[in-house]
This record gives sequence, structure tokens and C-alpha cells, in this order.
Amino acid sequence: MLKSYVFIFFIAFFSGCVDRPIKSTSKSSPKESLEIRYAKGFEISNFNDYKIITITNPWPGASEKFTYALIEDGTILPASENYDAVIKIPVSEIVVTSTTHIPSLEMLGVDEALVGFPNLNYISSEATRKRINNKEIVELGKNEDINTEVLIDLNPDVVVGFAVDGNNNAFNTIKKTGIPVLYNSDWTETTPLGKAEWIKFFGVLFDREQLADSIFNEIEQQYHETKKIASEALVKPTVLSGAMYKDVWYLPQGKSWAAQFIADANGDYLWKDTNGNGSLSLSLESVLEKGLHAKFWVGTSQFSSLSQLEEAHSVYSEFDAFKNMNAFSFTTKKGATGGVIYYELAPNRPDIVLKDIVKILHPELLPDHELYFFSRLQ
Repeated sequence: MLKSYVFIFFIAFFSGCVDRPIKSTSKSSPKESLEIRYAKGFEISNFNDYKIITITNPWPGASEKFTYALIEDGTILPASENYDAVIKIPVSEIVVTSTTHIPSLEMLGVDEALVGFPNLNYISSEATRKRINNKEIVELGKNEDINTEVLIDLNPDVVVGFAVDGNNNAFNTIKKTGIPVLYNSDWTETTPLGKAEWIKFFGVLFDREQLADSIFNEIEQQYHETKKIASEALVKPTVLSGAMYKDVWYLPQGKSWAAQFIADANGDYLWKDTNGNGSLSLSLESVLEKGLHAKFWVGTSQFSSLSQLEEAHSVYSEFDAFKNMNAFSFTTKKGATGGVIYYELAPNRPDIVLKDIVKILHPELLPDHELYFFSRLQ
């Protein structure tokens, strides 16, 4: 998903009858930038009086980049027309369009800045749902067809959007009104820690870079510690994933983030050698041939019980993982209005996802961990 921000601002401000000095960025020199170690879709550059976010991979196969200048109140940015947006920070009011953004706002302690969201029912967070119930967050319709009239009346400081190909009429309309739209491509990341590192994107918008860096460092540390524990397992169990939709079995490709979780949990994903980071579309026969005797079935698509699987297709009950009740789903745990918690929080907390999968594949290695996202199908 993609997001693009555009900001228009004034900078004159007075204290009594004395003008406050206005800083010019014309002679600014590069400073040490916030390190981005895993994410491939954005960069952050720091200068004396301003910062720049560059979106390097706004959508798969994109040939263009987007650059956004972030400045503090009282700063003039020469040649502002060279940027896709100029944004005054810290942001006070924000609209985001993906549930994966909600945890970042909450972890940074800026969730009260959220004033609008498309399809509020998708949000699972209890804290944000409380604000929704208190009418503090406005419904903006569907993500693919945002109610621009309501959003324009809301007049947030910035809209964080996403797009699969750069063609979004709603965003174009919003930008014409002077409300900045900033693309965020966290969804294009192919590694667990790459997705999680996008908290730094929000950290710079709210002038909380160091906090974002600290939060990510803790997630990174927990992830690597869990991976090291998993490497001590004496066996590497075989793993099947996915399920059928209209007679086609969809499962993660070998370079996808889902496959990376299984590899880091010291599991033997049976399709690990396939190329690509999306999903494979296979026939039932080919999956049966390769996955019939897989010990574990991790990620059963939309199915949340063994009976649902068997009712959908009797062939599911032929798999060893089904027979031995070693099938696990992340769709059973939902928020109050039906949003799947995994879809919202997992990209932000890969450390918890990895612990879950290690617990599934090697329960003896994490005896005190209780499954958070996944559930064993009954």
C-alpha cells in the first residue's frame, strides 16, 4: 500500500511586538541520518533545519520516487516546489488508511492525533476502538473510494495513503485542496523486520525519531534472540501453508515474509525454494503430492476450524497435519467489530509472530510463551 503526504504552511509568528526570527534552510548541511537497516521502501535524511523522507518503492515495479520535506515551525524552505510535499512537524492531526499504521501511532504515543480512517470496522485495537466509540475518529468510507467531502471538511494536517499503481482519483482530489497526501509502502516490504521498521516513518512525522528507533531496536533484539533459540532445535519439521480458493491452492512463495518466519523459526517450509515474494497458485494435486505428510499446517487461510476445512473440501482431512490436529490459523482472533488482529498488528510486531511459530514448531524451546496471533484449529 502506498502513502503520499503534501503540506502547505505559513511561518510568521509573533511574540508581543517582536518578530520571531525565521530560519532559512538555504545553507543547511547534511547531518547524521536515521539508519534504516531492513526496510527497502524509504529513506530518511537529516539536515540542520529540515528532514527529507524519500519513498523509494511506492508500489511494486514503480519507476518513480517521492520526496517529502519536513520542517519545523519558523523555517523557510527554498525551492519547495522541488518536493512532492512540504510538511510542518510535528504533525497534530492525521488520517491513515491502513490498519497496519494504527500500532505505530499507539506505540509512539500519538494515537490521539488520528482523526479519520476508511472503514472503521477493520480496526481491532481496543484503545483506538474506544476513541471510535467516543466519536473522536471519523468514518471515511471505503479505502478504494474515500469520501473526499468528509475528509476535506475534516482538514487534517496530512493523509497517509497507499496505492497499488499510483492511480488514485481520491488522493488527487485531496491534494488539490492543499491537504498533503503522503505515500507509505510498508506493504511492499518482503522481510518481517523490514515491515516493522516503518515505525521510523511515523517517528519522523511526529518528531519522535529517537523513540521510534528505540522501539524498533527492542523488536529487532527480541526477534534475533528468538531466532537464535529456534536454531538450537534438533529437528526441522516440515510445514504446509495456505488453502484453496475456487479450486486453486494459494500459499506463500519462498521469498515472502511468511516463508521467512518459518525459516527463522527453524522450520522446513516445503516451498522454500520457489522464487518470488507473493503467493503461489497451485493445483490441489501438486499440493497433495508435496504436502500430504507435512507435520504442521501454519496459516490455513480464512478457515478457523477443522470442521470448516472438511466442509469446504473433504480432501483437507487427508493431510497428516489435519489428522494430528497440527493445523494453525491466525484468523480466529478478531477485534470487537471483526477486524483480524494479525493483519493489523503482525507487521509491526514480527517478534511476537516468530515466537508464536517457534512455539508451534518447537514448543519445548519456549515453554512459557502462549500463542498470541495463532490458534490451533479444533
